[in-house]
Amino acid sequence: MLAETVVLALPTTDRVRAHAYWGAAGLGLDTPGDPADDGVPEPLRVVLNPGLTLVLVPTDGFRWVVAGRDVAEADVVECQLSVAVDSPAEVDALVERARAAGAEVAAEPEQQPWGYAATVADPDGHLMTVLVPAP
Repeated sequence: MLAETVVLALPTTDRVRAHAYWGAAGLGLDTPGDPADDGVPEPLRVVLNPGLTLVLVPTDGFRWVVAGRDVAEADVVECQLSVAVDSPAEVDALVERARAAGAEVAAEPEQQPWGYAATVADPDGHLMTVLVPAP
């Protein structure tokens, strides 16, 4: 049986910038832990919901996390995080928080066949779609 919490690890080129984007100053998500010398919790964990935690690992150390395999070049996308919310207003609000925190809005909020959705790219280029799934 799988654990109740899933951890997704992604590389970051700048821990401080990533913390500012994902944490209280940006998207407002919980980043628990004691701060390291750079003022950022180590490891940099972002609690997306009680069952999903994102861990942002410095790019130079990410190769160790992925068992010595190559780390994708900047702007190469191999996964996309999708987060469901309860209302279009929540989608709009999250996109505006992301934009204010430095995200590139890859797809503005709009109705799609799969729901009301938008996609943002964090400062490292990782994509996150936020949506209200279609019934």
